Amino acid sequence: MVANIRSGSSPGGALRYNKEKIDKYEAEVLFWQKMLEPFDKHGRMDIDTCMESFRPYLEANRRTTNTVFHASLNPSPEDKLTDDQLRDIAQEYMDRMGYGEQPYIVFKHKDISREHLHIVSLRVDELGRKISDSHEYDRSMSVLRELERKYGLHPSVKGEEQRDTPDLWKVNYKAGNVKQQISSVVRSCLRNYRCSSYGEFRTLLELFNISVEERTGTIVGRDYAGVIYGALTDNGYGIGTPIKSSRIGKDVGYKALQKYYENSKIKLKEDGNLDRLRQTVNDAMSPNNTRDEFRRLLKAESIDTVFRINPADRIYGVTFIDHTNGIVAKGSVLGKEFSARVFNELYPTFQKEALHTAEQHAERQYEQRSRTANPVSGVVDTLLDLADARAFEEQQRIQRRRRKRKQHR
Repeated sequence: MVANIRSGSSPGGALRYNKEKIDKYEAEVLFWQKMLEPFDKHGRMDIDTCMESFRPYLEANRRTTNTVFHASLNPSPEDKLTDDQLRDIAQEYMDRMGYGEQPYIVFKHKDISREHLHIVSLRVDELGRKISDSHEYDRSMSVLRELERKYGLHPSVKGEEQRDTPDLWKVNYKAGNVKQQISSVVRSCLRNYRCSSYGEFRTLLELFNISVEERTGTIVGRDYAGVIYGALTDNGYGIGTPIKSSRIGKDVGYKALQKYYENSKIKLKEDGNLDRLRQTVNDAMSPNNTRDEFRRLLKAESIDTVFRINPADRIYGVTFIDHTNGIVAKGSVLGKEFSARVFNELYPTFQKEALHTAEQHAERQYEQRSRTANPVSGVVDTLLDLADARAFEEQQRIQRRRRKRKQHR
């Protein structure tokens, strides 16, 4: 069984996330403790009532900033558990983690192939005192191992103890508490994925409606380096006020990211780590497919494909996001047979893609919006694209000169 624990300043965000799942018939309330009945007279989940149950604890809070305890418990897909068993597991987990006397609500999610739980509670007790989170991850792992033995569950795979990618969700600016949403998703991405470069990390975050921008330079003779995060709309537009990494934590700052990239490079170079991704992409590459069909084939294998398109309608970059193994890799990282040049030859614009102009337009629009929301990234992309664009323009100039010579003759 796998667990992921998040913190937050207000339980409203976690409650809204779970309510959205319920409204889509992708989740249900399994049970609650020390709370008012969380349903209105029509049987719908009522966030205000849930907040009313938490309010006395929050008002008694003395100085704790992150008052929310939001945990997801994910049994193996091979474990088929009844609702009674899931209730017992959730209750025992909370008891052993020190939250047995707290108000909390448990949701059963069924939006993916395996059912899993989300638990929302508070980190402060009824007297406003903080519940200890010392060595929380280690204690959680120990509790999970005990529960696996007690209930005969399949043990989690080594190295995936914190992987919770099915539970990552897109940032919703309208839902509020944007800083908490961004910090939660960014940290989860850093734990669950390997990105060996800033460009790969940026591509991954854009998938969850988050922009990231690295800023470096010199002011009054002193060098500086920082990171700024922001929210994006579903259409890729920047929205709201950008947030400096220092407001979130050092673990998502510039130095931490550089170390993360280096560690990811080392990990991805280990034998076999990229084999599954290479083979799956290779199997989907066929001249009989279009770009869209190619992406659909990989999507069925839990792999997202992001093409970067220049103004000349040519692919100048491709990134693959393997959600199963937590890998984000540019085509060039997989090998020269997966480079942008290969995909341009495989899916040329002037042939099959002429039938998919709407798709091309959408890709270009998304790219332009991303550059608008992230000007520094746009500059970087332009530099990366410069050689390809210049080659194309030079080819056009040569063709125009040849036509003029023929006309003069």
